[in-house]
Amino acid sequence: MNDKRDMTGSDEKAANAMWGGRFAAGPSAIMREINASIPFDKALWRQDIAASKAHVAMLGVQGIIAGEDALVIANGLDAVAAEYETDGVPEDWDREDIHMTTEARLAELIGPVAGRLHTARSRNDQVATDFRLWVRDAFAELGAGLAALQQALVTRAGEHAADIMPGFTHLQTAQPVTLGHHLMAYYEMFRRDRARIADATARMNECPLGSAALAGTGFPIDREATAQALGFDRPTANSLDAVSDRDFALDYLWCCSSTALHLSRLAEELILWASQPFGFIRLPDSLSTGSSIMPQKKNPDAAELVRGHSGRVIGALTSLMITMKGLPLAYSKDMQDDKPPVFEAAGLMGLSIAAMTGMIAGATFNTARMRAAAEMGYATATDLADWLVRARGIPFREAHHITGAAVKLAESRGIALDQLPLADLQAIDGRIDDSVFEALSVDASVAARASYGGTAPDQVRLQVTRAARALGLEE
Repeated sequence: MNDKRDMTGSDEKAANAMWGGRFAAGPSAIMREINASIPFDKALWRQDIAASKAHVAMLGVQGIIAGEDALVIANGLDAVAAEYETDGVPEDWDREDIHMTTEARLAELIGPVAGRLHTARSRNDQVATDFRLWVRDAFAELGAGLAALQQALVTRAGEHAADIMPGFTHLQTAQPVTLGHHLMAYYEMFRRDRARIADATARMNECPLGSAALAGTGFPIDREATAQALGFDRPTANSLDAVSDRDFALDYLWCCSSTALHLSRLAEELILWASQPFGFIRLPDSLSTGSSIMPQKKNPDAAELVRGHSGRVIGALTSLMITMKGLPLAYSKDMQDDKPPVFEAAGLMGLSIAAMTGMIAGATFNTARMRAAAEMGYATATDLADWLVRARGIPFREAHHITGAAVKLAESRGIALDQLPLADLQAIDGRIDDSVFEALSVDASVAARASYGGTAPDQVRLQVTRAARALGLEE
């Protein structure tokens, strides 16, 4: 809650107790409000409890605190976690953040022994550990969401491996491709995104706990033990770097931004395809909206919001980069602002990926309309040029010129290239014979693109099989 009571009486005493004996008076109301992070860092409570339990267990094993005290504290932390799970984390701004909120509640439950929990650690290494744990979980959720989206893409690509549509460059009809090939292009984009997630997860999986404020600690702690207990590969190697590093958060936001760019591109295509001039796709009603004034409208709002969310995600990355760009070692309070952009991006990405997965899985593709658009867009012009090179030995630049004349003639008559009479083609160049028509249909065009990674249906099916195997969809 945004409690703006004056800092007097018991409130001032509570603040003084938290800050220690250094200050004669509590913070001003302004300082109290600008300093409190509990409204957003309460999201770290599970990680804070887990890291505290690992830390206190290590303290007990090492004999830094008594074993019975370590057990009392661990049980008390479990009780605090149960309260948070049931009632949520209370927002008492006098306690600033999730760390002090948890420690204060622990003291209320078990008494002064709670004060031993903070031995050999600082809030600096505490928050660095909690935040890494949270981001590690967020990476896992991002990767799982993308895997589900890839499964939807692969499934639909398999269904439409041979269905022909126009391929575009500059949003102009270029060459015919298959719908399955087009969908698999996005599978590949998201495959790279998942690879970046895996790389970043492996890189960040080092534990800052035990770095203390910035210089380590004189207590005989076992950092390997706490790292192992929390699922990290190893402890961080430099205490200064450990408490001031937020590269893992920047890596997460970069992975989100890269993924958001790809989602936005796919969303834009769905928006175009769902428009009446294209008519390539019908999006599911459950992910569309109507108009308050135009009853005929079916708006692709989910796709538009996915496209729009990409800007906010990229903004979150920019925000944190700007925050971190000029900070000296080690911890500075600016770093309190590291979490809101990460939390916002994570929420937006979860929604965006779920919406896109639903749209791909539930879409109805108008393959007849797609084929007609490919046939009318002179998409086989390159095939005519290639035939002239292959069958008649004509240099490609000359073949390009001949093909341009044929396209101009077909366009003037409003017909496809393969509908031009042979006599008209021979009037353009006498070396053309009726075998050219074997190359001019859209079916022949896509079938000819049988190089590895090409749009030929057999190649698309090969890539679908490979992708399904990678996703665990096939035995």
